[in-house]
Amino acid sequence: MEADDGNDGSSNGETVLLMRQLKHQIAMANAQELLADITCKCFEKCVAKPRDHLSGTEQSCINLCMDRFLDSYRLCAHTYGHRLRREATHSRQA
Repeated sequence: MEADDGNDGSSNGETVLLMRQLKHQIAMANAQELLADITCKCFEKCVAKPRDHLSGTEQSCINLCMDRFLDSYRLCAHTYGHRLRREATHSRQA
């Protein structure tokens, strides 16, 4: 006989849905924070004297800076994910 914890199937479904929505919102907030960070760092690096428009050189610098930043971020995220999976595999084998 199963214990009644007061939750029915719809409550579990709602919990799963809420968890998915929360994970999505966290991912969106992290992406916005990353974009803001990239923008600030690249603007500071590439724009010496702010004006009402960017020169071609400044635009190119910002584009390259953002590309390098994102490539580095992807590499770090990939490496970290690989390390977590490797450690999880080793801990299950031990």
